[in-house]
Amino acid sequence: MKMSVIVPAFNEERGLAPALRSIRDAMVAFDAAGWSSEVIVCDNNSTDRTAAIARNEGADVVFEPVNQISRARNTGAARATGDWLIFVDADSHPGRELFMDVVRDIQGGHCVAGGSTVTFDNPDPVLACVGWGWNMASRLTRWAAGSFIFCEAAAFREAGAFSQELYAAEEINLFRRLKRLARRKGRTIVILHLHPIRTSARKARLYTWGEVLLFIARTIVRRGRTLRSADECYAWYDGRR
Repeated sequence: MKMSVIVPAFNEERGLAPALRSIRDAMVAFDAAGWSSEVIVCDNNSTDRTAAIARNEGADVVFEPVNQISRARNTGAARATGDWLIFVDADSHPGRELFMDVVRDIQGGHCVAGGSTVTFDNPDPVLACVGWGWNMASRLTRWAAGSFIFCEAAAFREAGAFSQELYAAEEINLFRRLKRLARRKGRTIVILHLHPIRTSARKARLYTWGEVLLFIARTIVRRGRTLRSADECYAWYDGRR
């Protein structure tokens, strides 16, 4: 068994090295299972030292010139040689226990894909409530947060990978298709919750709640068309870090 960990990264020089070290430490779980592994960083047209830092940390680096997280993840997946793919955001830190949970579910033979609940770095009370709400919704709907996704490589490709028509919420779109695939194959989608992935709260620090609510309102009113515009999804693409 081989595991491919894919990290999409756009101008992540400030936090990429610690994130990759967390991933390397967590991958001990794969070594213990007798599995091989690789780390692939997709440099999504960064203008800083993202690619150089990734190489210094021992990652295989690929380049995606179009700024879009779906394309970055798909480009990383195209380079991957693993039987399973794990997508980890560049501002997220998985622990060994989380990767051990992944190993157990894969060895169980029933799941085709999954994700994890999340915990934020130093959240304020409002963000903590938002995180709690998302975690509940994620477990009920079996939609994974983009910060941590694992998927059988063959199923990922059969489901059609991440939609390159979307600039946000592409993970929800993917999991809708994976759920249909899982039903056809008599398998399951799992959301791990015992050891949540730790991820950055930087969007909450960089953007006001007014901006967030306005984006949500526009998305609802426009029936999701907002998600097809990089300009509308500026919180993911304006480069603020």
